Amino acid sequence: MKTMKNDIKSKLSAWLNFDLDLDEVPERTPPKPKAPHRSKLLILRRIQNERVHRAVYALLAVFCSITLAACLLLTVSGMPRYGEDAEFMDTVTYEYLAHGMEYTGVVNIVSGIILEYRAFDTLGESFVLFCAVSCVLLLLRRDGASGKEPPAMRDITGDPILSSSARILVPLIFVFGIYVLLNGHLSPGGGFSGGAVLGAGLIIISSAFGEDVSGRIITERVFKTVTTAALLFYCVGKSYTFFTGANGLPTGIGNGTPGDILSAGLILPLNIAVGMVVACTVYGMYRMFGKGRF
Repeated sequence: MKTMKNDIKSKLSAWLNFDLDLDEVPERTPPKPKAPHRSKLLILRRIQNERVHRAVYALLAVFCSITLAACLLLTVSGMPRYGEDAEFMDTVTYEYLAHGMEYTGVVNIVSGIILEYRAFDTLGESFVLFCAVSCVLLLLRRDGASGKEPPAMRDITGDPILSSSARILVPLIFVFGIYVLLNGHLSPGGGFSGGAVLGAGLIIISSAFGEDVSGRIITERVFKTVTTAALLFYCVGKSYTFFTGANGLPTGIGNGTPGDILSAGLILPLNIAVGMVVACTVYGMYRMFGKGRF
């Protein structure tokens, strides 16, 4: 055995051309002590940062809450007591009631306040509705290419009672909604209430006759076109009247005769624009929550 080992050693030494000592065992270097793992340090640092952020957030929240509560309490303390005469408290109300019809041409002074005195506030409300349905469209939209089936829902399409009732009620609902929309400057109503009625009529059509029928009335393209055009018209129209009024320039848009259907300047078309946005929003919310698509 030893002879065989020596033969192998001589052959390897001749082949490699250097002396090879197979009996020598190489020394192993002791492993270096491991340093603390870097990820553990990062985790600890992240936890400390989160605690600091939470403490700062809590302090800011308390400070903002106390500041807001103090402002509200100071405002309430400065208001007159119940039953006391305060002429300045009724100044704006008196201005609306005494000169609202003269300035705006509307019989329904509520529409005059909403669409004339504080028209940009109403524009903001319309934008809120548009943004809400756009967010729902992004969050609940179902892509047909994904292959995911919508959750099973009870289908009431074709129900004889619902279908028969819808054939009678839907035309009346649309007529009433258009009446409320077009007479908002003459009687209680306007864009928000009329648009809600029209949206309810579209929902009844979708429930009674199926999404194919209602989808032919309002598609996704129609929804985007109508809402965008209505909001743009509202913004441009009121910007024009506010700019001319602030600079003492004539608008060229008369108020007409109060009480006539074609009166009150831009308030009638603005009511129509708001109504279109509200109707599309109501129907769009229903379709997105129910079907996940238009």
